[in-house]
Parts: sequence; C-alpha cells; structure tokens
Amino acid sequence: MPSSPASEELTELQARNEHLEDRYKRSLADLDNYRKRSAREVDHRVAESREALVRDWLGAVDSVERALTMAPPDDPLREGLRGVLEQMEAVLERQGVTRLGAPGEPFDPERHEAIGTVAAPELEDHTVLEVARSGFGMGDRVLRPAQVIVSRREGDAEA
Repeated sequence: MPSSPASEELTELQARNEHLEDRYKRSLADLDNYRKRSAREVDHRVAESREALVRDWLGAVDSVERALTMAPPDDPLREGLRGVLEQMEAVLERQGVTRLGAPGEPFDPERHEAIGTVAAPELEDHTVLEVARSGFGMGDRVLRPAQVIVSRREGDAEA
C-alpha cells in the first residue's frame, strides 16, 4: 500500500522533531558544561587573587618579625610590635594560612629551602635545625617555602 502524503509528512515531522530534540539536549549539556567550567575558572581566579594578597602580607610579617628580633628586650615598642604581629597572624589564620618549618622536623624539599647545613652527629640527617625565614602554606599549596638550616652527618660534604 503506497504511503499517503499525510503519513509522509508525519514521518518527516517526527524525524525533524527527533533532530530538534537532540539539538536541544546537546545545547542543554553544553550550557551545563559551560556553567561548570565558568564556575571552576572563577574559583581558580579568586584563589589566585587571594594567594597574591596573602603573599603581599608575608613581606610585612617578615618586617615586623625582624623588628622584634632587633628591638632591645626592654624597649616599650616591643609589646606594640608583638601585638601587631599577633593581629597579622590572626588575619592570615582566618584566611587558612599556616606556618611551615619548625626546628626538629624532617627536611622536605616541597616545604623547605635549605640555605645552609651544620654538622650535627647527634641528630638524624636532614633534620631542620633552625628556621631563618618562616614558610607559609594555604591548604595543600605552599605559598612560600621556609628557609632552613639543616643537619648533616659529620662525613657529608657541605651543601
């Protein structure tokens, strides 16, 4: 039985409808992917800006710490500097920033920058002896590695 013009038109309209529905679903998926990608990019840029601002603060923290070490113990300004440093550290802490590097911990090249070695046979090799400049991290990222002096075995050559 030959198909009628109405059934041909119906078949053609159904095929067109399927095609348009497919395009619609693809467009929705593309839009959803675009939204997710845009949100990731915004989050990434916000994190970069936040890290840049924190890095700027680190220089000021270093300056206050240096001023504290240089001030005589009986200087009345010392208490003021200590208060300013505590405020700065509180701001950094609220931003999720932690200090890196402490005497006694094992040297980690991801978190520490060795600026010197000292023979220390009583300690395990590659132990942080002294922190010359604190490092800072935010989450799992290192913003600035700690500059440290590291122990070495008596027979090892100096780095």
